[in-house]
Amino acid sequence: MTFSLLVPTDFLQPADYALAYADALAGAIGAELVLLHVRRDSPLDPERLSGRADEESQQVTNLALDSLMRTLTAPATAETGHGRVAAAVVEALARHQPALAVLGHRDTEALPDEIVATVPLDILRTDPRPMLVVPAGASAAVPRRLLLAVDAEHFSLGEQMGLVCHFLTALGAHLTVLHVAPQLSATADAAALEAVERTGLALDLEPLSFRHLTHAEPAEGILQVLAEGDFDAVALIARPRSFLGSLFHRSVTVQVLLHSSIPVLVLPAQ
Repeated sequence: MTFSLLVPTDFLQPADYALAYADALAGAIGAELVLLHVRRDSPLDPERLSGRADEESQQVTNLALDSLMRTLTAPATAETGHGRVAAAVVEALARHQPALAVLGHRDTEALPDEIVATVPLDILRTDPRPMLVVPAGASAAVPRRLLLAVDAEHFSLGEQMGLVCHFLTALGAHLTVLHVAPQLSATADAAALEAVERTGLALDLEPLSFRHLTHAEPAEGILQVLAEGDFDAVALIARPRSFLGSLFHRSVTVQVLLHSSIPVLVLPAQ
């Protein structure tokens, strides 16, 4: 099975980190890359009436994309989209059906979570898709130690299940399931592990490791584990309720995505 990774790029540093990470990942699992540059065209630009601005801008974009592609080791194609970045990414995801979108995340630690606006957050809020979010400064190293943080509720990945399983199997990473809860409960721990096993998500990745952490705030507990440096990437199951209005920036998924120093694999539950 051949599959691809979609990588949006605006030629800035956060996108460069994501592209370098995606290139290393694609090489390890035999995937192809699809580079997407989104032009946020203004319909009020008077030079667009003559077509000159569009033509010159596209030529510059093509040259920049060609230059990026020459630095890659994995097979790659490139295309240009238009309009809002998040909407263009979602449209490209529907058209290409890649295993993942790999997106960069700029450093937003100096900003309150409530006012942060990024393309990954826009996609999560409007049309959640499997994505790998790479923080600025992340090393372009293939993840071999993956942490899957879950609660004790059952979940399904729907039609994305096949692609995600193929991705994880090809990666061959060691998977540790983490359950963070306010108090120790053998029953809840067993339910969390069963929720993962019932999906078949880790069927070809056994044996699994399991870890429990007692913490009042799940997001803070996950970030505490990540700070110990034992993992290369973290995977989260993003549930639909995480995307509701005022609750959005308080969701576990968003908090970990904004503050993780390692790549975050977001898998929306159906």
